[in-house]
Amino acid sequence: MEASVYAADAELEANHWWYVGRRKLFGNLINTLHLTDSSDVVDIGTSSGTNLRLLADLGFSRIRGVDASPIAVEFCAAKGFDRVLLGDVCALPFEDGELDLVLATDIVEHVDDDVGAMREITRVLKPGGCALITVPAFRMLWGHQDDLSHHKRRYLKNDMIALCRDAGLKPVRSFYFNYLLFFPIYVARRLLRLSGTKPIPETRLNAPVLNRMLSAVFTVDIKTAPVLRPPFGVSFLVLAQRPEPAPDAPV
Repeated sequence: MEASVYAADAELEANHWWYVGRRKLFGNLINTLHLTDSSDVVDIGTSSGTNLRLLADLGFSRIRGVDASPIAVEFCAAKGFDRVLLGDVCALPFEDGELDLVLATDIVEHVDDDVGAMREITRVLKPGGCALITVPAFRMLWGHQDDLSHHKRRYLKNDMIALCRDAGLKPVRSFYFNYLLFFPIYVARRLLRLSGTKPIPETRLNAPVLNRMLSAVFTVDIKTAPVLRPPFGVSFLVLAQRPEPAPDAPV
């Protein structure tokens, strides 16, 4: 990602409607897994530490992170998250079957080999362990933020489900989210393209009143999306599990 995106994340993630809402959504899903506070948990693609903040708030004591950018590692360290390794999602610095939970939120769209990235996530999970994965959805929503973030692609539901299964993961729950703002975001991105303005991180296109309004909308969104499972959204989420070996499988 561009350095400006990391800087915006670091400055705004604590209170910005998007980050706050996502942490609530992720936290609700993670709580259904009934993990212990000593579970081995890793956030892949930490950026400035928004998911690390979530995992700490949930009470996990064994939290680690991985990011390919030294800038991200520095931002995380500045916030007190000092167990962040410099590493690649396609070659994770963990042993086979080491982790109980992996978060890979908005990361696989950054790499050329998304199949390899997903297989690495499967490799490091314990049998029965889970991965919470999100990706940007719908190519029609491509905008300046995708360019600044160095995205390679945006996904549809079927693409992501197939990617999980091909990597050896079993999708447990999946749905689009940020669906209530889908069309406003589509229109805004088209207008920004047409205006010819200099690209800036979308998180900076905000103000206190707007932040409160969008927080209210996004709160409704994250409560209803897992239930309604709308046919579209700005993002797609899948909670997937590495299957346990069959009882009669050779060891």
